[in-house]
Amino acid sequence: MHHECGWIKRLECLPPWGSRWSRILSWSGTGRLAAYIGIEVLIALVSVPGNVLVIWAVKVNQALRDATFYFIVSLAVADVAVGALVIPLAILINIGPQTYFHTCLMVACPVLILTQSSILALLAIAVDRYLRVKIPLRYKTVVTQRRAAVAIAGCWILSLVVGLTPMFGWNNLSEIEQAWAANGSVGEPVIKCEFEKVISMEYMVYFNFFVWVLPPLLLMVLIYLEVFYLIRKQLNKKVSASSGDPQKYYGKELKIAKSLALILFLFALSWLPLHILNCITLFCPTCQKPSILIYIAIFLTHGNSAMNPIVYAFRIHKFRVTFLKIWNDYFRCQPKPTIDDDLPEEKADD
Repeated sequence: MHHECGWIKRLECLPPWGSRWSRILSWSGTGRLAAYIGIEVLIALVSVPGNVLVIWAVKVNQALRDATFYFIVSLAVADVAVGALVIPLAILINIGPQTYFHTCLMVACPVLILTQSSILALLAIAVDRYLRVKIPLRYKTVVTQRRAAVAIAGCWILSLVVGLTPMFGWNNLSEIEQAWAANGSVGEPVIKCEFEKVISMEYMVYFNFFVWVLPPLLLMVLIYLEVFYLIRKQLNKKVSASSGDPQKYYGKELKIAKSLALILFLFALSWLPLHILNCITLFCPTCQKPSILIYIAIFLTHGNSAMNPIVYAFRIHKFRVTFLKIWNDYFRCQPKPTIDDDLPEEKADD
């Protein structure tokens, strides 16, 4: 042998398989984490500016100052918080730092609050559109700005109660404390911070999904079906409306209702997969869930916050015109005529 590792001893000279696989898996984990962070940051970079633009548009355009668009602003605020708060916290949880149990619980709860706020905002929007076509002559006296503000405040208060329920005791602390005490440790448990480690799946499925997600979604589907039925009925009968032109009034209502129903559809499409995975976790603990499916479900939930401004821009003319005006006035420094001049035929209640 001219060198220490001849072909006979080549296998003996190779690094042990265990150490090689550990390096491969470590690299794979690092690459997966980098990809996850990159996608989450991209979603946040689309979600935050897009929803800030929605809020800005309602502020600068008087034609967007009605109850529906106030509820849309509430939805946009929740989506901004998803991009600015929930996504950074999700990245932190994915890294898995060692924290106290209640610290991890506080990190996990914001997404529950904001999800519930989005659902209730969508429900308020659906009810508002129903009232617009059910009682068009009395709509403005029934749905006032004050009542809309009270409804929005109520939605956020209820969202805080639902989302913070785990902080009040419905969590996995007892199981963690048992394991902590079994190891001879004292004091508040220190854990690797993971969502499923602190949030009870019974809470997520029985309370969050079966009570506060699924029933509102089904109710909204029924409301929009009734809205479409009433609009079609009025268009066919040509009943007089507040605008004096039923064909125009209900035609616009139909277009806006379709756009808002699309928002609802995208929300359900984005959130149901994760809730279904939660049901599998609870009802089939031995079932294996591919990690790629979990990541896709998480990306869908976070990505939903970036979808709404895109829908508004392509589907609702007032938003599209206002977005373009903001872009020209504040970013291209090319002021255009006022929005009211651009849309002389549209009124604030269109």
